Amino acid sequence: MRSTSAATALAVLFSSAALSAVAAGPASAATAVVGTPGGIVADGVHQRVFVGDTATGMIVAADYSGAVLESVSGVPGVTDLALSDDGSTLYAAARASHEIVALDAATLDVKARYPVATNTGPVYVEFAGGKVWFSYGDQWDGDLGSVDPSVDPATGADPVALAQLPTEGTGSGLWGQALLDTDPLRPGLLAVGETGDSTGTEAVLDVSSGTPQVTAWHDTSYALNDGVGDIDLVAGGDQVLVNGTDRHAYANGTFAKAGAYPAGQRADVGRSGLVAQVSGTKVAIYRPNATQPVRTYSTGTQSAAAVAWAPDSSRVFALVASGSGYTLKALTDPTLNVPTLTVNAPSTATRAKPLTVTGKISATVALPAGVQLSVTRTDLESPNGKALAAVTVKSDGTYSFTDTPPAGGKVKYTVKYAGDATHTTASASDTVDVSRASTSLSLNNNGKLYSYGADVKFTAHLGTTYKNRSVEIWANPFGSDKPNKLIKSGTVNSDGNIAAWVDMTRDTTVTAVFKGDARYKPKTVKVTAYAKVKISTAVSKHYKTASIGSTTYYWFHKSTDPLLTTTMTYYPGRQQRFDLQVYYEGKWYSADSQYFPLGTSGISAVSLGAPGESGIRARMRSVYVNGSSGDSVNSTTYGSWKYLYFSN
Repeated sequence: MRSTSAATALAVLFSSAALSAVAAGPASAATAVVGTPGGIVADGVHQRVFVGDTATGMIVAADYSGAVLESVSGVPGVTDLALSDDGSTLYAAARASHEIVALDAATLDVKARYPVATNTGPVYVEFAGGKVWFSYGDQWDGDLGSVDPSVDPATGADPVALAQLPTEGTGSGLWGQALLDTDPLRPGLLAVGETGDSTGTEAVLDVSSGTPQVTAWHDTSYALNDGVGDIDLVAGGDQVLVNGTDRHAYANGTFAKAGAYPAGQRADVGRSGLVAQVSGTKVAIYRPNATQPVRTYSTGTQSAAAVAWAPDSSRVFALVASGSGYTLKALTDPTLNVPTLTVNAPSTATRAKPLTVTGKISATVALPAGVQLSVTRTDLESPNGKALAAVTVKSDGTYSFTDTPPAGGKVKYTVKYAGDATHTTASASDTVDVSRASTSLSLNNNGKLYSYGADVKFTAHLGTTYKNRSVEIWANPFGSDKPNKLIKSGTVNSDGNIAAWVDMTRDTTVTAVFKGDARYKPKTVKVTAYAKVKISTAVSKHYKTASIGSTTYYWFHKSTDPLLTTTMTYYPGRQQRFDLQVYYEGKWYSADSQYFPLGTSGISAVSLGAPGESGIRARMRSVYVNGSSGDSVNSTTYGSWKYLYFSN
């Protein structure tokens, strides 16, 4: 023990009093996220999880669901966390400020700061034998230090002690900062794992007296490991778990191989003896010495940075990489094995005929004998599901049952296991396409052409069905600006008919829909009816109207330009085709056809040049041509001829 300096005593007292330097954050429902993990420990007394963030020097307190309760800053470079045996005090290794920070576990208020006289730590921290133990040092000067919380610096005694690693039985000591671990079921023991070397030293120290004594030590190169990245004391047994995989038993001052779990990277051993192992992108839960996991959780695309058991073994907490850092996840029911349940139904079946469904339930932890599974059938007759007789599983885990589906269509069989003391619930389903009869459905007026604005009655006729006698009628006018619209929905009359009226302003697809029922398939029929545009042409600048033969003509002087104004149903981009013919020797001859755009009011005015000579007879008309007049939403429509005569 080194002597207490006045500076050390004042520093501890000052930081303990200056609580405003570390402010606790407000409670929040947000999930706990840290930038760089700096330790994780679960508090069974207050039902809290503490997570350190090395990057920000912050400690976050979360509830057992992972939601943030509060946080505290001012713990520079925090790298590890530990709780006192009674759960009242949280200790943090502040590597950047070279101190151990003691905080109230219930409030995160700072209780004391203990400066550590080193520039290489502290790094890892644990609580055992009434003291806080921490590792420090680098490159062959790794060592162990302690803080005695019972020592009051004001008395002149220093609560911090360095160079606590025993010199006897420890060979050349530690290369760098050592990983530390304790076990509440083995009070007074401290596991030590050397880091930074290609083959790490392993040790168990007895610190119950306050002075570390070697219980077991191993530093033979590559005999037990190829480097230590994680070490855990095994609950209730004389073993350590190294790198989440290898079990090393200690006895008579040394270590020996004692088996292994399937390959992992890091782990935490719970008080129940269960192991939460990080293996790639999974967290696997193992019973002691088992080779098959009780349960496996996926962590997405990346490995969990750390895991920690809740003291009551109700859940495992994992720090999982996310886009914003590392998110605290609560992995619930870790002691319950997840059964695998399958359901295999035929892909097709005949309605009202028996079918057989088979399946299997299995688990890596043995299921009880005589397991029963519930069965539910969901179909058109029972959309909320109908319970069928429970089925008992055979000794090999297989099962089968027979059912006669009363309804056709998609029939789903859902099989469930309710779970037991060592297994979660399980559910699986499969779907059968059960046959249905066909019915007839017709719709009139297909291909008919109507004047613009005609009100047309469309009648649908439905044939034989089971229970559903409803039909929908939809009208979909041509053109992207008009949506398909439901214009009638209802029950057909006693003759099987239902009708709806359509205002024929455009070519229109009319659809009748029968949605089917438990015994008859759905049916859809479509017809297309066509609508003309409305066309009228006004003639002006004539000086009279008079008949030539039986035809009425508009009379113009030979030097007058006739003005012909056409009004046509408007549509964006629409044009009228202007047809002109001349009468010669008893026949009409086409002189010209030209397209002219419509204004937004649907009007197009065309001035016909004066011929300059008399005796000429001409006629014109306006035409909408489907596809050539700029759109295809109506059917081709011809306006009436207007007859012109030019005189002197």
